[in-house]
Amino acid sequence: MNPTSPFSMALAAIVLLSLLGVPIGQAMIGGSILYLWLKGMDMGSAAEQLLNSTYSSYLLLAIPLFILAASLMSSGSVLDRLLRWCNALVGRFPGGLAQVNVLQSVVFASMSGSALADAAGSGKLMQAMMTRDGRYPPAFAAALTAVSAVIGPILPPSIPLVLYALVSGTSIGYLFLAGVLPGLLLGAVQMALIHHQARTRRFPVEEPTPLRELPRVTRAALPALMMPVLLLGCLYSGITTPTEAAGVAAAYALLIAAFYYRSLSLRDVYESLQQSARTSISIGILIAGATVFNFVITSENIPASLSTLMRGLDLSPVSFLLLANLLLLVLGAFLEGSTIILVILPVLLPTAVALGVDPVHFGVVAVLNVMIGLVTPPYGLLLFMMTKIAEVPMGALVRECLPFLGVMLVALGITTFWPDFVLWLPRLAGYTG
Repeated sequence: MNPTSPFSMALAAIVLLSLLGVPIGQAMIGGSILYLWLKGMDMGSAAEQLLNSTYSSYLLLAIPLFILAASLMSSGSVLDRLLRWCNALVGRFPGGLAQVNVLQSVVFASMSGSALADAAGSGKLMQAMMTRDGRYPPAFAAALTAVSAVIGPILPPSIPLVLYALVSGTSIGYLFLAGVLPGLLLGAVQMALIHHQARTRRFPVEEPTPLRELPRVTRAALPALMMPVLLLGCLYSGITTPTEAAGVAAAYALLIAAFYYRSLSLRDVYESLQQSARTSISIGILIAGATVFNFVITSENIPASLSTLMRGLDLSPVSFLLLANLLLLVLGAFLEGSTIILVILPVLLPTAVALGVDPVHFGVVAVLNVMIGLVTPPYGLLLFMMTKIAEVPMGALVRECLPFLGVMLVALGITTFWPDFVLWLPRLAGYTG
């Protein structure tokens, strides 16, 4: 690549702006405008692409609504009831509180759809509970909180899968269903590893909740547990579109938290709206920047050139998926996940489709790669977050993460090379891919 070409100069500008602390979305807009100027193209094209992408996509409205639903359901009373239910189910097993940490991530996946939100919310509480009275080593508790948070964006509703649907044109309903079994597999392999480590490291066993208490604890948590049932029911019954289903989820969260559990005041609702707005704006700017930069990539004919190159290498679908996994795992260790989904996947997707890889399967595999990148050294975002939350050294945190990364890569291999495992539920719902 010519270092003085407009595209190289645009990439350099994006990197430089990012190093100076400019948010990546704004950096991509700045670099793209520089490209248009150097190419002598109409710089108004940047605004045109930005407006077309953000105002013509009805699906984008689902993101702030899912974020709002998660914020409303994360109130103290709802959180306490769900954690009590998780503890009643798995707290009696070896490494009980560690098992609860994984199960609560599976449960809260149906509300947040974001790994960072899970780690900063319920995961932060679990970190404090696990380290109280020296029950678990702080580094182990922090590592478990980080790796279990990865489950959230695989299970529905998943913000990364919504972003993939945006760039790929794939059905968000089928993507949500396709993420169910891989997400549960991720939780299962983590819980199996905890069971093994609990015996070898002599982790404490919690006081078991009497079985006669389980119906009462379940009844208390049931309204919150019904949220994913309501969401998927609205989607697959055809009653609502994905965006309308997100609106129903937000309204249900408000009703449950405010009137059933009585855990929300007007001030809490205001703060939830404010927090959701801030998060949605940051995601919106990132989407806008990625859209403008994708226009630059398309102008350079990079997707078509890469597709032609891959076909010339005579790669099989399995070989392509293996290469894509390696690329995405490496990028995930250095880049923010949404940037990879919005910028890198549109480049890889035409090649995947040309080689016969199902786009729904590819989307789940790609998002799983990106999420594993959040806990991959040296720059996994969740690692940095947990070092601040738990106040543990990065080296100790990484050492505790490594066994979990091993079993997560096994789950990734199953998801990658067994497409029927991923596509079984979507096909039951009518998917023909």
